Amino acid sequence: MKTMWAPWRIEYILADKVDGCVFCQALSGSAELLLYRGRRTMVLMNKFPYINGHLLVAPLRHVASLAELDREEMGLLMSTVEQAVAVLKRVMRPEGFNVGLNLGRVAGAGIEEHLHLHVVPRWLGDTNALAVFADVRVIPQHLKETCDNLKPHFAAIAP
Repeated sequence: MKTMWAPWRIEYILADKVDGCVFCQALSGSAELLLYRGRRTMVLMNKFPYINGHLLVAPLRHVASLAELDREEMGLLMSTVEQAVAVLKRVMRPEGFNVGLNLGRVAGAGIEEHLHLHVVPRWLGDTNALAVFADVRVIPQHLKETCDNLKPHFAAIAP
């Protein structure tokens, strides 16, 4: 039997579980992974990333669909995605990005009640057979360390 150690996971396992919307809770100051709070949008580290630097960009307002956004929110949401990509390019130097949203649980939305976009930096060879054959992701940097590296760059963005 092979063992893969992930000692940083014990903090999550033993922590009190949060009820409610993680995005709305992040705005109340209870999320250490909040990178940016703008006038109408936010950027949050994904607590369950596909890869280092996996960010979530969301409107401040608790809405579930694109149709609920007003024109300004829609524009600011895309502008915030653009800024998130720019920060990741500068800090992590990825070779590409996956940017998208999942609308509805059957489409893969883990948090379907608060609209959000995923910004996922990508590097050649960043995925491997472990994910396919062993259902294991290898993420080379601790989530908090990635957050600490990105936070000052998002602090420089004026809301």
